[in-house]
Amino acid sequence: MRTLTEDQVEIGSVLPELSIDLTPTVVVSTALATMDFTPVHHDVGIARAQGSKDIFLNILTTMGLVERYVTDWAGPGAVIRRINVKLGVPAYAGDRLSFNGTIVSREAAEFTVEVRGKVSLGDHATGTITLTFPEAS
Repeated sequence: MRTLTEDQVEIGSVLPELSIDLTPTVVVSTALATMDFTPVHHDVGIARAQGSKDIFLNILTTMGLVERYVTDWAGPGAVIRRINVKLGVPAYAGDRLSFNGTIVSREAAEFTVEVRGKVSLGDHATGTITLTFPEAS
């Protein structure tokens, strides 16, 4: 797997979209993988009794998917320095979560990517990730 270098990254560049089908299995397994046993992430009846349409992604899964989106593009040699993400609408089972991103700034060796994760209801997660890349050899 390749890692981008500083000279391959330009402000305004658009990252390729990543779409993930949020099957019930994905929602439940990622909640369990993060040791989140809160019933709204794996029990439809309880989620609905608490006013939700269905089970939904937990915060740790959302943050992991945001990181995955950026690091899959950047490569394993890139280093995340800061993450600032705001949660929006729930990401329910049966929906699709689609990420897009744009490089919006550079300060010294740090690049900032603006990221948006959308579901059918709107923005599920928005924010920025700042990272560094290896220098070109």
